[in-house]
Amino acid sequence: MSRPTLSAAGRRRLTAAGRRGLIGMVTGLALVGTTAAACSYQVPPLTSNRAGAAATTAQTSLVLAADGSVLQTVHGPVDRRPVPLARVPGILQDAVVATEDQRFWTEPAVDVRAVARAAVADLHAGRASQGGSTIAEQYVKIRLEEGSGRRGLDDKIREATEAYELERHQPRSQVLDDYLNAIYLGNGAYGVEAAAETYFGRPVGQVDLAQAALLAGLIHAPSATDPFTHPEAATARRREVLERMRHLRQIDAAQVSGAEREPLTARGASASSTAGPDAPYFVNEAEASVLADPAFGDTEAERSRALFAGGLRIHTTLDPRSQADAEVAVRRVLPGSASGPAAALVALDPRSGAVLALVGGQAYGSGASGSQVDLATQARRQSGSTFKPFVLTAALQAHVPLGRVFPAPASISIPVTGGTWKVRNYEGEPTGTMDPVQATVVSDNTVFAQLMMQVGPADVVSTAASLGISTPLDAYPSAVLGTNVVNPLEMAAAYGTLADDGTYNPPFFVSEVDGPGGKVLYRHRQAPRHAVSSEVARQVVGVLEQVVDRGTGVRARIGRPVAGKTGTTDSWADAWFVGATPQMVGAVWVGYPSAEKPMVPPATPFRIAGGTWPAQVFQLFASAALANEPVLDFPPADPAATAAISGTAGIVVPGVVGFPVGAATDELSRAGFVVTTTTGASGEYPPGYVMSEEPAGNTMAPGGATVRLEVSS
Repeated sequence: MSRPTLSAAGRRRLTAAGRRGLIGMVTGLALVGTTAAACSYQVPPLTSNRAGAAATTAQTSLVLAADGSVLQTVHGPVDRRPVPLARVPGILQDAVVATEDQRFWTEPAVDVRAVARAAVADLHAGRASQGGSTIAEQYVKIRLEEGSGRRGLDDKIREATEAYELERHQPRSQVLDDYLNAIYLGNGAYGVEAAAETYFGRPVGQVDLAQAALLAGLIHAPSATDPFTHPEAATARRREVLERMRHLRQIDAAQVSGAEREPLTARGASASSTAGPDAPYFVNEAEASVLADPAFGDTEAERSRALFAGGLRIHTTLDPRSQADAEVAVRRVLPGSASGPAAALVALDPRSGAVLALVGGQAYGSGASGSQVDLATQARRQSGSTFKPFVLTAALQAHVPLGRVFPAPASISIPVTGGTWKVRNYEGEPTGTMDPVQATVVSDNTVFAQLMMQVGPADVVSTAASLGISTPLDAYPSAVLGTNVVNPLEMAAAYGTLADDGTYNPPFFVSEVDGPGGKVLYRHRQAPRHAVSSEVARQVVGVLEQVVDRGTGVRARIGRPVAGKTGTTDSWADAWFVGATPQMVGAVWVGYPSAEKPMVPPATPFRIAGGTWPAQVFQLFASAALANEPVLDFPPADPAATAAISGTAGIVVPGVVGFPVGAATDELSRAGFVVTTTTGASGEYPPGYVMSEEPAGNTMAPGGATVRLEVSS
């Protein structure tokens, strides 16, 4: 059917009297049209947007922490979060009805004369210039535009017809419910819940009178009355709504005055729906889990739509308190310079694999190099001596006893295919002989090189993979020194296997995903795998407890059983500490995000090894995160192994070469040693830094012994 049009001259001749006559004619046609349609026309199903109903339009997804708090809203251009009418305050319902359709509760859904007036205005303008007047008509218009995007003069009759049918089949409360969840309120927010979060940073159930008036005022022209960009227009529009409510005796003059004194919004535009999430690196991992799972679609496009428009509720494993503790620990230990080293931290529950906290590096999106690369899961760096427990595990599986004694020279040359492998210790000191326990406590390279060759690189790499290292590893002898690259997430998972009595629980971020109607679309199922025997795991854990009690990991003590290992790569480019308790495992890496640069003075205050910043980060984090958890012991190894583990006398001398003399003295004194100093010239260290120590760092010495420091003059 062709649409009626008027020429410009014809429009000018449309007098007031003529318009009144035309209104009468169109009114009659509208009455006939809607009455006839009521007998024959079936309204297409207008699926409700209320919580629990299937979504037919884009809906915002939520990423939730383990306690149910919102970490991030996820949406494309449309931010829609449906809520039932029962959660919309009565004051907001009143404000909307007063502003958009005062007779909503008492009069028909179709204002026939208003439709006629709109039609005449459209004829005069030659285009669609006025919309539906009732709430039901507005809602139908929204749904028709979402479906087709069309708007023509003949659509007004269709809108009126469908509004009439809608009200016949649904109670008015449901019409208002659907309308409040569909209207556009600016800044990408569709529906009152998204708008309340956008403008006030709170759920719609908590809005007050002034906020309700602002939201109701936005419906007519959300861009022109945007409180972020047009505060004066928004204030004037809010006043209009308040006055209309007062005129209808919904509120009194005192309430109007009080509401007008309130600020427009509770937060600035920068904190609207585009704000960054809490725990951004963790949220990225949770979203990636959805995008990779066929449960949410066969294609990447389908999974992307499910995430960004499917109204999902993504329940994650993140513990907000542990996350906050992790971030505080990193900030307190590291200087925080954008050009300095960064830290990554992963904490998980070894009994399930649930990731509790994740710090992926420098401030997300800060502009610092690598600030959007998740150093905890995406970056891979050499593991240093944190790899040695995997060698120890393989050796125990090969029945090498903890009491076996090995030569422990300062350096050793080992024949390998194609030549000779030369290995040196951290400080290059000669130490005589050692068993695997003492070699682990002081992180001796030459003993572990011999152990590696006795077990075989292939078996060691296989053991590491069984424990939870998912990155492919090269089976060459130097792997014992941590020359393969790994990430903190898999290191935490592998140490978690040892902490959980030899059972590997794959790490995971998402526990459940629900659809917009509450239907469970995905639920995590644990898949524990037996990796090593309980006895082997217990012996390794017992040795690693000694590392923290009296070895290179003493800075990680937290007043409860901790099994851990330090790691430092060549030239101090990467520093690690991985620590485990029965309830939690934490892996900490420190280094430069974009390059393997030495962390030595003057770039850093002292040489950064695994026993310094990484161990300190773990100590601060674990102390806080476990403060309210019961103190648990690891299951003990058999008596013979326990005797071998605890039979070595002495404690490790902290390595303080490269430290300022004051910090070095404090460190040695806390460990129970007496300190004396001498001075000497140095071309390597600035004045006041330790050039050498005797006994050397990372060697064993009786408590109370004297350590002599040579300090650069």
